[in-house]
Amino acid sequence: MDDRTRLENRERYVVGLMSGTSVDGIDAAVVRIAGKAGQQPEVSLVAFENRSYPLDVRSEIFELFNPSRATVDRVGRMNAHLGELYAQAALSVIAKAGLRPEDIASIGSHGQTIYHAPEAYIRDGFDLRYTVQIGEGAVIAARTGIPCVTDFRVADMAAGGQGAPLVPFTEYLLYREESRTLLLQNIGGIGNITVIPAGCAPEQVYAFDTGPGNMLIDGIVTRLYGGSITMDTGGEIARKGNVNDAMLRWLQQEPYYASPLPKSTGRERFGSDYVEDLLRYQREHGLSSEDLVATVTKLTAWSIGDAYRRFVRSENPADEMLVGGGGSYNPTLIGFLKQEMEPMGVRVRIQEEIGLSSDAKEAIAFALLADYTIARLPNNLPSVTGASRAVVMGKVSY
Repeated sequence: MDDRTRLENRERYVVGLMSGTSVDGIDAAVVRIAGKAGQQPEVSLVAFENRSYPLDVRSEIFELFNPSRATVDRVGRMNAHLGELYAQAALSVIAKAGLRPEDIASIGSHGQTIYHAPEAYIRDGFDLRYTVQIGEGAVIAARTGIPCVTDFRVADMAAGGQGAPLVPFTEYLLYREESRTLLLQNIGGIGNITVIPAGCAPEQVYAFDTGPGNMLIDGIVTRLYGGSITMDTGGEIARKGNVNDAMLRWLQQEPYYASPLPKSTGRERFGSDYVEDLLRYQREHGLSSEDLVATVTKLTAWSIGDAYRRFVRSENPADEMLVGGGGSYNPTLIGFLKQEMEPMGVRVRIQEEIGLSSDAKEAIAFALLADYTIARLPNNLPSVTGASRAVVMGKVSY
C-alpha cells in the first residue's frame, strides 16, 4: 500500500513505543486509529505493556548521559541493543493484542534520549542545536517486518524549534474542547504542560517543560538508598517527611523557572550533578532523608504551579488540569499539586479519573505521530516548539 494513501483507510493499528528520561523501561501500546489524518481521529488503546530495562542496560544508559563517557562505540552499540529491545517490546504487545505483525501499519518509537541541546549554538553562521535519541529504527523494522518511525525531534530543530515537547500535537487532536480551557500536565522525568484554550485553533496551543518531574525524586531516592530502590513508590517516603522551607526557597532560585517561552529542559540541567548539590545541602544542614524527599517532591508541584502563574493564568485561566505520567501515581505529589492549583480555581485530576491511562498516554502519542509521518503530513506545533514552520517529523525505516 502506498504511504500517501495509507491513512485513507478507515481503520488501522499502530504501535507506539516510549522510553522517558526516568529510564524506567519501555512503554509499548497497540493503538487503533480510525479516520483520516488531518481530521480529528478516533483513537483507542487495544493493548499496553511496560517492560523494564535489564539492570545492566539501565545502568549503562545512565553512564551515557555523561558526555565524557558516551564514546562513539558505546553509543553505537547501545543504539543497536535498544533497537533489539524495542523490537521485542513491539512484538510482545502485538501478541497481547491478539494481532500479528502483518496487521500493524507502522511503529512509532521515541527512543531513549541521552542528550538534548535545544538552545541556539551559532558557529560559522549555522545554528547547530541538536539532540540524540537512540534505539535503532532499522533494527526494529528488520525484526518486526513493520515500517518504523524514529528520531522525531530533529526535523523540528532543523526548522529552528526546540524539538520538544512533541506530545502537544496529539493532545490538541484528542483533548480539545469548545467550552473549557484544559491543561495537560505530564510528570515523567521532566514535567511538561500543554495549554489547550477553549475552542482554540492549533496555532493557539502552547506547551513547555515546567522543570523536574520525577527526575530529582528518583535521583535522590536512588542515592539515599544505595540503588536498592529507585523511586518513591506511592510517595511513601515524602509522606513521612516535612518540607524544608529554607531548602525549597533555595531551589526556587533556579533560573530555568523564569526563563521565557518556548523552552525545554532535561537531564543536562537536572541530572546527577544537580542531585549531588542537593545531597551536599542535606549533609550541611542535617536534613533527614524523608525531609529531603518531601522537599524535592514539593518542588516539582511548586514548579508546575509557578509555570501556570507566570506563563498561563493571565491569558488562559484554566478550568482543569489532567495529569499523566509516572508522577500521577504519587499521591503525595498529587496532593502538593492540588494545594498549588486548586486555590487558583483549577481542578486537578489524573488520567484514570476520566477513564484513560497515565502510563500509556505518551506511547499512544507516538503511535499517532508515526501515523502522520507515514502519511507525510506535518506533525509538530510551531507555536509549541518555536519552529519556523510546520514539518513532517520522523525518519522511516522499512
